[in-house]
Amino acid sequence: MRQEFLPFCKPSITKEDTEAVSKVLLSSWITTGVWNAEFEKNLCEYTGAKFGVALTSATAGMHILLKALNIGPGDEVITPSLTWVSTVNMIVLAGATPVFADVDRDTLMITTETIEKCITPKTKLIIPVHYAGAAADLDSINDLAKKHGITVVEDAAHAIGTFYKGKHIGCDNTAIYSFHPIKNITTGEGGMITTNDPTLIEKLRRLKFHGLGVDAFDRKQQGRSPQAQVVEPGYKYNLTDICAVLGVRQLARLKELNEKRTKIAMSLRKKLKDVAGVLPLSDPKYDFTHAWNLFIVRVVSEKITRNQFMEELKKLNIGTGLHFLAAHVQKYYRETMNVAPGVLPNTDFNSERMCSIPLFPDMTEQDVNDVVDAIKEVLAKA
Repeated sequence: MRQEFLPFCKPSITKEDTEAVSKVLLSSWITTGVWNAEFEKNLCEYTGAKFGVALTSATAGMHILLKALNIGPGDEVITPSLTWVSTVNMIVLAGATPVFADVDRDTLMITTETIEKCITPKTKLIIPVHYAGAAADLDSINDLAKKHGITVVEDAAHAIGTFYKGKHIGCDNTAIYSFHPIKNITTGEGGMITTNDPTLIEKLRRLKFHGLGVDAFDRKQQGRSPQAQVVEPGYKYNLTDICAVLGVRQLARLKELNEKRTKIAMSLRKKLKDVAGVLPLSDPKYDFTHAWNLFIVRVVSEKITRNQFMEELKKLNIGTGLHFLAAHVQKYYRETMNVAPGVLPNTDFNSERMCSIPLFPDMTEQDVNDVVDAIKEVLAKA
């Protein structure tokens, strides 16, 4: 058994990263400023989107995006139940109704087949999730949405560095990214919306900062305009430059970080291939590039439950995570939505069995071996 605890995730922060943050802290401007503008510009250049707005979190992004798209009472939003519950929370808080599409059993992503079953005249939005760093099948989803006149917003929280048929995800649709510490790059806490719609981006910039008619950081005046007027009621979701400078630094290293993630994931996949009792995810069949945000296995042994599996790994100093317990089995949604048993069979199968095992750029091959050996030991004892 290893002596030190191995977390399932650990952000890769360099000395240069901390020095950059320190310089901002010692500067005369630490809130939204030049580093936010730089981060937004750089992410747009990387993804191919035209516009970006940095925010305190991806959840904040979902909040103001639903508001900007006028999603509210009487509207339905199709999304997977197998996602972080913040998306579902924001839909409900907007007054709209979440409608859960089942996922593919082995990629954990919604498909045109499962989405189409959920479409009604009330459907206003589809939110596919690019799961664990893999890409959803955007061509088929976009075609289906266009056929029905429905907007698509991509949940790209797991997917910075994910490409679909040669293009970065989010380059055609509006997308929401997360920079939480477990993501491929981090700003501590933070998120960003990217879009190609100039009208939408202006509305989002207003909503993120009190509804003022200029951004929190006026790009022309290099500061805040004291004469700015409230155009509509807004929120307070602007990202600080303390966070944004870290995002700029991390984004510049994304290729290197994702290459390390891929190498570790391939080693885990190879060493777990013939281990009975756990089942890793499968790759989609279309052309895509995996960002490897998470390495997920399903505990399929009949001798041990997922929760027991996670507890036993913890005793061996191996950390795990759960991404995710399906939204429809969370207490509030179980009681208010009352999803009938068997309606989401693939979601239920995975929600009961899945867990994330360690995957982060600074893992060593010995760390990988320790994870695999611990998994084998736990399953052998079950």
